Amino acid sequence: MTLAVRYLSARTLDTAPAENPSPGPGEVEIAPAYVGICGTDLHIFHGDMDARVAAPAVLGHEMSGRIVRVGAGVEGWRPGDAVTVMPLRWDDSCPACRAGHQHICQHLDFIGIDSPGAMQQRWTVPAATLIRLPESLALDRAALVEPTAVAVHDVGRAQVTEGEKAVVVGGGPVGILISLVARAAGADVRVVELSPHRRRLAEELGLTAWDPAHADVPALVGEWTSGAGADVAFEVSGAQGGVDTAVDVLGARGRLCLVAIHARPREVNLHRFFWRELTLVGARLYDRSDFEHAVTLVADGIIPAQRLISKVVPLTQAPAAFEALEGGGDVMKILVDCTDDSQGAAQ
Repeated sequence: MTLAVRYLSARTLDTAPAENPSPGPGEVEIAPAYVGICGTDLHIFHGDMDARVAAPAVLGHEMSGRIVRVGAGVEGWRPGDAVTVMPLRWDDSCPACRAGHQHICQHLDFIGIDSPGAMQQRWTVPAATLIRLPESLALDRAALVEPTAVAVHDVGRAQVTEGEKAVVVGGGPVGILISLVARAAGADVRVVELSPHRRRLAEELGLTAWDPAHADVPALVGEWTSGAGADVAFEVSGAQGGVDTAVDVLGARGRLCLVAIHARPREVNLHRFFWRELTLVGARLYDRSDFEHAVTLVADGIIPAQRLISKVVPLTQAPAAFEALEGGGDVMKILVDCTDDSQGAAQ
């Protein structure tokens, strides 16, 4: 028996003993070290995904750890290897899979949502989901590889190229990561964010951040682009105002990349899409190449992962950490320390 963080019902989590099955053929058992709490986890916590999540459910999919045991037939992996997990299982037979889009399989098992996640002391997963981590990469920083892979996929879907002007609407963890990945791809980036703490962090990372509550963002974009408008905008806020801003800042044939999960339908200025021949692309999850590139970005320090970690808490304090994130404030990314002797410490 090991400890796990479990979702029971809306706004109710606990830490309780959980059985972890021994690794079967093609599987490995991992000792998770650090697990990040993300926006999807908060959606689950709020009860917004009860139609999909079967309680009690072990949460968590942004993780790093080490292999403890390997099952029969597993090659290339051994106990002690540092790993993260691409938490996707697909059926390989649906139309999306047959078209080569396994990451959006029509019967996708997103591990940590549809099946038990990483927020526990032992975790058994298919060996095919493993992504190797360099030994030089600290495991707390490595827990940010998964959200970085999201950002890599988003920037790729938006087809960002060197010299383009990009506006990121929403400066939370994923918005900041998108900004950093887009900058690494050669884009000139502006971040739009209401939170003073998040704007301050963006600026400390060398990004220009605007407060939409006290500035006319489309006008600022007009000045910045000499009236042309942005080449690409990322909607990461999840709010109607963010959608409006992301559309309004785009220039002719601009691309809007939809990243945020919107819990309800939104109004969109389709006349502007018509008038400027805009393009809307959705961006969901990632593939293996996105993950592998994310490992490189974090390991090389292009993504300053440590600057994004606000706090580390022991597994037993994870329920309180969810409430802290829900309250906002000066918090970016909270990690849960799942090690057996976890004490947790503020960074």
